[in-house]
Amino acid sequence: MKTSEASNKTGSTSTVTGPAFLRAGWFTQERIVLLLAAILFLGFSLFLTGFASRENLLALVRSVAVLGILGLAMALVVIGRGIDLSLVAIMAISVAWTLALANSGMPMGVALLVGLGFAVLLGVVNGVLVAYVEIPALFSTLAMGTFVYGLGRLKLIPLDVVYVPENAAWFTRMGQGEVAGIPLPVVFLLVAAAAAALFLRFTRTGRYIYTMGDNYLAARMTGIPVRPIVVLQYAIASCIGFVAGIITAASVGSMNTRIVNSTMIYDVILVVVLGGIGLSGGKGGVRNVIVGTLLIGILLNGMTILDVQYTVQNVIKSSILLGALVFDSLINPRDEQTAQQGDI
Repeated sequence: MKTSEASNKTGSTSTVTGPAFLRAGWFTQERIVLLLAAILFLGFSLFLTGFASRENLLALVRSVAVLGILGLAMALVVIGRGIDLSLVAIMAISVAWTLALANSGMPMGVALLVGLGFAVLLGVVNGVLVAYVEIPALFSTLAMGTFVYGLGRLKLIPLDVVYVPENAAWFTRMGQGEVAGIPLPVVFLLVAAAAAALFLRFTRTGRYIYTMGDNYLAARMTGIPVRPIVVLQYAIASCIGFVAGIITAASVGSMNTRIVNSTMIYDVILVVVLGGIGLSGGKGGVRNVIVGTLLIGILLNGMTILDVQYTVQNVIKSSILLGALVFDSLINPRDEQTAQQGDI
């Protein structure tokens, strides 16, 4: 319980377990990742032609914004000792259906509400399966992601790619516009990050999420309504995922449902784990998501400019994810209490 309280107050990844060199002083995982991101950015800027150009940096921050928003959604679940492998599928199908409804004549505002309601409903189903049916989150959300994608392509969406209606210029401005020179997707990321930080730190539900992640059984015995909060976690994650999908569609003018079959969900998990949010639950905060997003966004952008093969990129990302998981297991070792709670 002490670990979750420290994380809740500071938003950092400091823990009371793990190697001593990570517990002492400035040398924390969060700051290491931030330092690596700065070094990588400086190196690419100096030696990679076109990386520091305005056009590329704008493309970088736009892509980082979407990845960061999805990372916030995943973090809310992981802090409570869960995981959501259906996040990208829910995002893609709910937003694609929104655009399909708008193209069929439904007012864009109404279509957005329908799509948001659909995404939240799917999140609630995820939460019910995990909290009440007691299916491990890893398996229930994996199955839900496959089901959502199949249902969407079979019944809701006629094509793989659904375009934004031509009469919805205000919609595309959300992804392509700027405020005081700052791309709107970055503004949305900052707003979402601030809201998530306030929610986790200053609301009772946010504190409950940390407590549940730290010790699920103890949280239940103290009277915390753990099952409803688990459902709420997944509903909020799906809602945030829908927002990320809207920004994606607004930025490129369409939603490609084939993104469900890409490695994007693993990029999101990589951002969360690499940033320092422990999979054992109860640790981490918004800052961890931001630093993880920066590092992965810079790395992906640099590999794209270098024209690194897609397969090679996947090997590099998977190697980093595996290393981050090993690192997480070292600094957040499982004890008797966490072992009794089972795996995510």
